[in-house]
Amino acid sequence: MRTYFPTPPAYLWSAFTKPWAGLPGGEVGRLVAGIGFGGAEIPVRDAAYLTPASAEAELPKFTAQLRAEGIEPISVASDLSERVFAACAEAGVPMIRIMAELGPDGYAASVGRNRAMLEEAVTLTERYDVQVGVQPHHGRFVSSTLGVLQLLDGLPERFKLVWDAAHDALAGDHPAVTLELGADRLGIVNLKNVQYIRTDGVWKPYFVQADDGLSDWSAVFAALQKVKYAGPICLTGQYSDPAVPVEERLSRDLHTAVTSAAQHPSRE
Repeated sequence: MRTYFPTPPAYLWSAFTKPWAGLPGGEVGRLVAGIGFGGAEIPVRDAAYLTPASAEAELPKFTAQLRAEGIEPISVASDLSERVFAACAEAGVPMIRIMAELGPDGYAASVGRNRAMLEEAVTLTERYDVQVGVQPHHGRFVSSTLGVLQLLDGLPERFKLVWDAAHDALAGDHPAVTLELGADRLGIVNLKNVQYIRTDGVWKPYFVQADDGLSDWSAVFAALQKVKYAGPICLTGQYSDPAVPVEERLSRDLHTAVTSAAQHPSRE
């Protein structure tokens, strides 16, 4: 049964469907609609139901099944191959989300390599009218919002920032700063939360419910209100403890997000 909230959401509330990556579109659509979402990001990866090799044939069918359940695709998580661009154009998916991976040759060389890859994709973004969204990610990727903005500097408007609450917090940043600086590039806002735990003598990220982590979602929505953001909000469904079903955790976090958003309504 779909979850209803007392305050109508001002954003397109979306879910990253990676937890159900092996399911066909109809099943995924019914599942996320039942939680209360209206949008979805779709994994198009080698281990998923949809792969880069099958995307041109299968993504349009998959997205049609999602839309039949009232779910609008906001993006795919995939690569920047032409076949993925072509599939997104055919299916009406507006964005491909990626992360900027760091290699053993160091940060500067890795950033240069990622920048060259993005520049090569400019023609594809124009040919297919599909955006590229780059998300910061803790660890072996460009990890900060400011690092991603530097990577995107000077590229066309179709190259967007996918801001992420948990990874922003892991980078030691604050949404009041990074969302304002990234406002002109902002394409999707990812919501998840995280804390550090000590395991085998090492501090490691541990992904948790909205109210238990380093990121203050109320501060996120205050910053989104300030920059007048009205695009998709994507809850990524990443939790380190598998003891509680993802669907239950997402339902609780969606309620938290909608409640926080109601305290800071978007302004257009």
